Amino acid sequence: MAAKILTVAQQKGGAGKTTITAHLAVAFTAAKKSVAVVDIDPQQSLAMWYRLRAERLGDAGAGLLVSAVKGWRSRAEVEKLARDHDIVLIDSPPHAETEAKIAVRSANLVIVPVQPSPMDVWATKPTLELAQQEKVPAILVLNRVPPRANLIDEMLAEIQTYGAKIAKARIGNRVAFASALAEGRAVGEFQPRGQAASEIRALAKEVLRAAS
Repeated sequence: MAAKILTVAQQKGGAGKTTITAHLAVAFTAAKKSVAVVDIDPQQSLAMWYRLRAERLGDAGAGLLVSAVKGWRSRAEVEKLARDHDIVLIDSPPHAETEAKIAVRSANLVIVPVQPSPMDVWATKPTLELAQQEKVPAILVLNRVPPRANLIDEMLAEIQTYGAKIAKARIGNRVAFASALAEGRAVGEFQPRGQAASEIRALAKEVLRAAS
């Protein structure tokens, strides 16, 4: 099985990497894909969410595997999981150049979440440069976008100068994302007809097209 390997990377902390990884993983399983997630972030927030998911949902949470490993072991783990899954997602750590480089190098596509603020946009450049060095395509995802963001057009103009693809799907600043994770679920299970779930489904489709 030739899995699509998707690395979620952003050297700035607090960009929403783990939130996007978890919600995309569940969206892909809902689309009948077999999905594995490799959590190499030392905080292991995604692995903790997965344990909660298993406790709360049992068999209802099946179809998704999360493996927490040290960064230096990630490549071997990804290669192993790619043999048995359609999609492997990597939740990479911030501020860890070696581990981030391994995660990016393993990928077919790098997903870079960025919040629409000047500091977050500026901090995105090193991640994009790393993807460029490793010759891996990247897609920027505007995350935690407020309902009325006057800065968005200005930030988009800045991001466009970086030369990276920008996802059409945007992820809003919605309480539903955190509420779902707190229950070991994702928004597609928590509020399947809500706007948050719609945004994640749109992003999941766009990401798979970009990785093809």
